[in-house]
Amino acid sequence: MGKRSQEVMQRRQMLLARINVQREQLAEIGTRWQPAFQVADLTVLAVGFMRSHPVLVAGLAGLAVVRRRSLAGLARGAGRVWRAWCYVNEFSKKITR
Repeated sequence: MGKRSQEVMQRRQMLLARINVQREQLAEIGTRWQPAFQVADLTVLAVGFMRSHPVLVAGLAGLAVVRRRSLAGLARGAGRVWRAWCYVNEFSKKITR
């Protein structure tokens, strides 16, 4: 093997070692960011749900404005709205079949 080939092989080994270190660092960074990415995914899902059900979101917002009660009262009202939504949604599916 020539001197040039040995230099290339040494450089290659050095670069491979550097790549392994960087890969480990990237995995560590990804592990630290995973909870933030999960929150972002849930946010995207929530926004998608709100965009596909604007009447339900408007009803809940109206309920929150009209009923300035405690959080428990708001939760009960939201539960009622949710049950009504499910009933109407199922009823509309039966009608359109």
